[in-house]
Amino acid sequence: MPVKKLETAESFDSTTAGGVCLVDFNAPWCGPCKAQAPILEELADAFADRAALAEVDVSENREIEQRFGIQSIPTLVVFREGREQARFVGLQPREVLAGAIEAAV
Repeated sequence: MPVKKLETAESFDSTTAGGVCLVDFNAPWCGPCKAQAPILEELADAFADRAALAEVDVSENREIEQRFGIQSIPTLVVFREGREQARFVGLQPREVLAGAIEAAV
């Protein structure tokens, strides 16, 4: 299952509202964000039946960026039923993110 691109506030809200979702706040010019991408693809496959993985390009979605107070990228946030469960700033190893998703599901 690929990482879903969230391009509007509506798609963000509908994706994070139900179940568990890990959202990667990133930008195409960000080196650490590019390094995070393959880890997220692995997690999307590993958790395909239990959690969604999505990304928000903060350079194109200022409204969502401001709503969640994103100040550094990558920032990764785990949501359950629309509520923030965990937040990580900077490049994260697979094990850390998998553990946070596991704790939320």
